[in-house]
Amino acid sequence: MKVAIVDINGKETGRTVALDKAIFGVEPNEHALYLDVKQYLAHQRQGTHKAKERAEIVGSTRKIKKQKGTGTARAGSIKNPLFRGGGRVFGPRVRSYNHKVNKNVKRLARKSAFSLKAQQKNITVVEDFQFDAPKTKSFQAALSALGISDKKSLWYWVQPIKMCFYLDVTSPKQRC
Repeated sequence: MKVAIVDINGKETGRTVALDKAIFGVEPNEHALYLDVKQYLAHQRQGTHKAKERAEIVGSTRKIKKQKGTGTARAGSIKNPLFRGGGRVFGPRVRSYNHKVNKNVKRLARKSAFSLKAQQKNITVVEDFQFDAPKTKSFQAALSALGISDKKSLWYWVQPIKMCFYLDVTSPKQRC
């Protein structure tokens, strides 16, 4: 698959670059993508939720009323979950939501994502993406010339440039 090279103004240079079939020509595996996204979202969960259960409530352990003769249901402890202020039955506990995805499945998921983007013609190769000074105004002008100022995009640099450090702060939809 070949992709046209454009300059910073969004005009085609007349040259093309061939995308590697080992990365951009893979048959997309939706289940591998699902597992990778599921792991990513699970790792973002804190898991610090906690509710006090019956044994953790502060209070007396005495029997609150006699067993028989009151006409109501028997009750042994004020910590009973049926009472107001009692413990929670099977409440949430602190835990980790992390789960492991095998290395080869993660590689397959990344290749599948790149292949999907290549099939949808969503890959653009920009030549000489340099500025005189790292100004947000010039960067936004380049984004609008490329037609991606209002779209989410992921940038990959062959060599790191200074603009990348300002990118995450000034443009919330652009990621380096």
